[in-house]
Amino acid sequence: MAICLCSCAGATRTPDAAGPRANEPPYPILLTDDQNRREAVLAAWATLTHEAGANGVPFLELQPVTASVRSIPQTSTPVLYLPKVGTGATMSEEETRESLRRFIVAESRLIGADPQQLTLELRTDEADGTRKARYQQQPYRRPLRGGYGVLEISFTDDRRIRQIYSTCIPETERLRAAFVNLHLPTPKSEDVAKRLIGRTLTYTDANGNAQSLTVGNNLNEITVRELVVYPRLRASQPPALELHLAWEMTLGNAPSARTVYLDAITDEVLGVS
Repeated sequence: MAICLCSCAGATRTPDAAGPRANEPPYPILLTDDQNRREAVLAAWATLTHEAGANGVPFLELQPVTASVRSIPQTSTPVLYLPKVGTGATMSEEETRESLRRFIVAESRLIGADPQQLTLELRTDEADGTRKARYQQQPYRRPLRGGYGVLEISFTDDRRIRQIYSTCIPETERLRAAFVNLHLPTPKSEDVAKRLIGRTLTYTDANGNAQSLTVGNNLNEITVRELVVYPRLRASQPPALELHLAWEMTLGNAPSARTVYLDAITDEVLGVS
């Protein structure tokens, strides 16, 4: 069952006013690398570990550009705990979800997302005793793809946090405003599907092997699903995260179907999975 998170006043961080450089094109929309963003996250981590009474803890591993948490250091002594909710020795499921919510609100700077944008998608208990919560960030009208907007927290029955992994995107208010200025035509699904015909797609299969596929002219094998936001790291310098509007399409039929992301503005194939 999904639940929406509500934030407390002052829990979210102030968006960085620095947008793309003056010579940058208006599309794709860019979140540029910012040393101040990275230093603010590391400072928040130092404060958090100091308040927990753990000095000399190594720094976090951060995601490129977004500076959200990729992983927390593994130490012999536990450092982070979820806040205690309820009076019992072990928190109930409802209390656990409330505890997670409070942690996310308090540490939104590390996670890189406004807590109001996060929805709990999955809560699981593993065989080794690890408990996991997975959240999805939804900052725009269109869903995020490409592995972005995901928050995963692993913890134990005694509230000890084992791991945090976040691909959430910060400063979404400024980025959302840039989307408003884009002119996007609304073609028919059939016209969108035709853009794939004859193209040779390259991708990596589940075993890590490079593969290629040339799309035939059978439109019945192409299903246009929806318009999404597809972020990807820019290969050139300076570092930036490019946010593309893309058509999400399914090519072929299960179990060998592939998902293709086609840029809705430039017609570039952004990814195949």
